[in-house]
Amino acid sequence: MVRWKFWKKNFLFPMIRLYRHITARRVIWGAVFFILTALILGINYVPEKVSLEEGQPSPKNFIAPKSIVFQSQVLTEKAREEAADQVTRDYRVDKTVLEEIDATIDEVFNNLIRAKRETLQEGAAAVPRQKLQAVMGFEISDQIARAVNENSEDTLEEVAGKLKSIVHRYMADGIQQEAIPATRDKIMQAVHELSIDKNLQVLAAAIVEHLELRANLIYDHESTMKKRAEARKNVAPVVVTIRKNQKIVGKGDIVKAEDIEALQHLGLLRTKSPYSSLAGLMLFILVIYGLVGIYLFIYRREIYDTDRYFNLLGLLIVTVLLIGRAVTSISITDRAEIAVLVGYLVPVAAGSMLISILLDNKLAIFITVVMSIFVGMIIGGEMQYAVVAFIGGIVSVFSVSKLSQRSDLAKASIYIMIANVLAIISFGLINKSSVLALSVGSALGAANGILSSVLTIGLLPFLESVFGITTSVRLLELSNPNHPLLKRLLLEAPGTYHHAILVGNMAEAAADAVGADSLLARVGAYYHDIGKLKRPYFFIENQLTPDNPHDKLAPTLSTLIITSHIKDGVELAQQYGLPDVIRDIIEQHHGTSLITYFYHKACKDCEGEEENTVSQEDFRYETPKPKTKEAAIVMLADSVEAGVRAMQKPNPGRIEGFVRKVIKEKLEDGQLEECDLTFRELDIIAHSFVQILNGIFHSRVEYPDSVLKEMERRNSKDGGQHSQSAG
Repeated sequence: MVRWKFWKKNFLFPMIRLYRHITARRVIWGAVFFILTALILGINYVPEKVSLEEGQPSPKNFIAPKSIVFQSQVLTEKAREEAADQVTRDYRVDKTVLEEIDATIDEVFNNLIRAKRETLQEGAAAVPRQKLQAVMGFEISDQIARAVNENSEDTLEEVAGKLKSIVHRYMADGIQQEAIPATRDKIMQAVHELSIDKNLQVLAAAIVEHLELRANLIYDHESTMKKRAEARKNVAPVVVTIRKNQKIVGKGDIVKAEDIEALQHLGLLRTKSPYSSLAGLMLFILVIYGLVGIYLFIYRREIYDTDRYFNLLGLLIVTVLLIGRAVTSISITDRAEIAVLVGYLVPVAAGSMLISILLDNKLAIFITVVMSIFVGMIIGGEMQYAVVAFIGGIVSVFSVSKLSQRSDLAKASIYIMIANVLAIISFGLINKSSVLALSVGSALGAANGILSSVLTIGLLPFLESVFGITTSVRLLELSNPNHPLLKRLLLEAPGTYHHAILVGNMAEAAADAVGADSLLARVGAYYHDIGKLKRPYFFIENQLTPDNPHDKLAPTLSTLIITSHIKDGVELAQQYGLPDVIRDIIEQHHGTSLITYFYHKACKDCEGEEENTVSQEDFRYETPKPKTKEAAIVMLADSVEAGVRAMQKPNPGRIEGFVRKVIKEKLEDGQLEECDLTFRELDIIAHSFVQILNGIFHSRVEYPDSVLKEMERRNSKDGGQHSQSAG
């Protein structure tokens, strides 16, 4: 007992007090939806206890539990490496090598010519052999000495040019290190084939023999790497198809990198820690839900501030994700490329339609984007499934944005089917899918449309009831003349029934003209006077005889009877389960208006008395003033229709004047001060009322007596002929 009191005092009561704050409730429920979403999306990141390493034997058999198709990074990288290895190396010619050889040849011959000139200046006939050896840097023969001394400078320069030309011939295209000996032999052979003096050939050959030939064909690393990169880039990703029940790796088999990758894609193995992936996933979900919260706070504050709306939104998102997870676990075939197409069956459009119908169209579009992203993650990050889900969801929102009858939900399924099929075919053509894949994908997309509508129709009444939301579908059901209350109204208070129908038509037209909810205005008008069912004959439209029961009652009692139809109407609405929005119209359609007839009657009865004790407050309705445009429009339509019906010989001018007079009186009496109707909208409402009333109370053409007699004669004649024919 002590523990319970301690726990209640320190934990339970503080939590209850905290939950009373709207911000705390938002945080708590937001956390609940965040956790549920993370659990649904994070299943793929839950690790197995088994750990495999490449190159080690497998501890057990691994069998694919489902069919999958994925792009293998391991095999793709292997294929790219093979393509890169097949690229031949690029080489470039190092021009500086030939330039250095040319410079060496020129230097040798220039030194020989210089030595020859110096010898001539000294008066000697020939350059000494020792000097030539010093100039050339190697041991020379007598032939070489004679070649220098017996030939002119021009001849020596010509030999130098020919020698350089031969070197260029065999080295211009580049040679590698291993080709240097063969190249030197080719140059020597070419020198011996020169048409020059034999001694000069020996000189040139000696110079070639002592030349420092170097490889001038150098490996071009940058160009080769560029070609390798291009070869890698041209390799298409390797797509791996794994069929259900296919063995990935057997017990004792040496595990390869591609085996580990396949097991990871199948969700059978996580060789690395999943915590970073889970952290990233949770951060992503937090960002998405943060954006949703900001959107609601800024643009749809009424949804953010209303618990049932906020919770409904979260519930719908989580439900769609749960259905998506269940659908994607279905195996429709053993063929992996076909089995993966089941992702097209996820009914995002159902969630979009429910949000659109129950909450708001624009919000439904925003949430469709969110659900499509999440569904794409469930299916493995495949963009095409997310895009198809988005397209179907957007089309579904557009299809139910102006829901006017239940059959519109069936039509929506057709639009979703068409949109899904077109999107799936588009992706199939882009990805060059087979005809079979296109056919199956299109069939699943069409089935998605049907499934989405079935789910919407099935869940809508349940969600309406649980969350207390009145949708257009519910209003359409209430507008059915066979509704028990409307049937009672027709049979027990026919005048009130016809009055309600006319008020409904007027209210619907006016609401549509000012952008209010025309369906709500019409249905609210149908039920606004149901309280008159309790005492129908106390209201003038239901009195079949000239006797008026109010003539025998005091004005205060008559006022009490008249005003009580509001309370009676609310009670009947509760009894028959009418939604709150209809009850509000019933309760607010008179506001605090003055019942002028009985007020003036009471004042007349008090004439002649010394002190007038009649107070207007005793003859006013004690009900809330209209809070919405729809309730205000029903109030105005109710007053206008009743007044025009009682008008003697109504014509367009008198009708318009009366309509504007009623609206002005309601405005001056303060009955419209709590709704957000503008003066411009009041003018539009008046114009709509006048159009409807002129169509109802238009003047008839008065036929002369002679014309009437002729019409009667013809009718009688036609009737006789029909009788004879029948006989």
